[in-house]
Amino acid sequence: MIITRRTFVKAAAASGAALVLPAAAPGAPPAPVMRTVPSSGEMLPAVGLGTWITFNVGDDPVLRDECAEVMAAFFAAGGGSIDSSPMYGSSQPVIGYGLEKLGRPEALFSAEKVWTSSADGPAQIEQSRRFWGVPRFDLVQVHNLVAWETHLETLFAMKADGRIRYVGITTSEGRRHDLFEQIMRAHPLDFVQFTYNVVDREAEQRLLPLAAERGMAVIVNRPFRQGALTRQLQGETLPDWAAGIGAETWAQFILKFIVSHPAVTVAIPATTRVDHVRENLLAATGPLPDAAMRERMAAYVRDL
Repeated sequence: MIITRRTFVKAAAASGAALVLPAAAPGAPPAPVMRTVPSSGEMLPAVGLGTWITFNVGDDPVLRDECAEVMAAFFAAGGGSIDSSPMYGSSQPVIGYGLEKLGRPEALFSAEKVWTSSADGPAQIEQSRRFWGVPRFDLVQVHNLVAWETHLETLFAMKADGRIRYVGITTSEGRRHDLFEQIMRAHPLDFVQFTYNVVDREAEQRLLPLAAERGMAVIVNRPFRQGALTRQLQGETLPDWAAGIGAETWAQFILKFIVSHPAVTVAIPATTRVDHVRENLLAATGPLPDAAMRERMAAYVRDL
């Protein structure tokens, strides 16, 4: 019997045993830090893969293969969570193409969204499932709170029937946080997803503490402000002390800031490049900043 990383993690969580991950094979990349899904005890790598814009490549065979190469590098580096949405153009079938080409890696944690203002949620979710080619989604989220009352009713029923594993909601760019907080307080969500990074820190005030209080896993979107933040910092010099937390690039500096927050479960940077996906996964390895260092990091970026 072959024991995969995900099988081991699930078994440890189910048994209540202390989690000690198997040692990496010689020459293998270091394993990313794992974070707990509070509602189940399942463990997920702290850096995932977003697909907004980057996987919207249509039927172009060359670009589809490039996306599959990014996915291959992602799984090889210890990644698990891939996030998409019907809003993301051709991203869903491109993910499905990559998963098929890679033999459907067991490490996959499939995070999808429902995004329709009508009662067409079940049909849209089923279409998304066909695009991915998975038997069921691990997580389905209400995208940007569109028709959230109707969709949450659908998703909780699907979870009860075993057709999905987890239920969540999303927002981005600091929008509708008041309503988002109300829904978090009123419903037993497994996951919440919103924007958080070294400059967008509003979530620290209410959403992150509430997620910890309510036992909800947190997915962080737009960690790089869709690339604008890393482009802005590209010409700046990393502080010397960044080496002490294992940050060799600005992308790693930003991701380490995010995933070191104790309430954050997974950050989902998107990329079209194999070297970048490896760089991103390495941000979840080695030392992570403590609270004081996180404040120092934020202050350094703010003062540039």
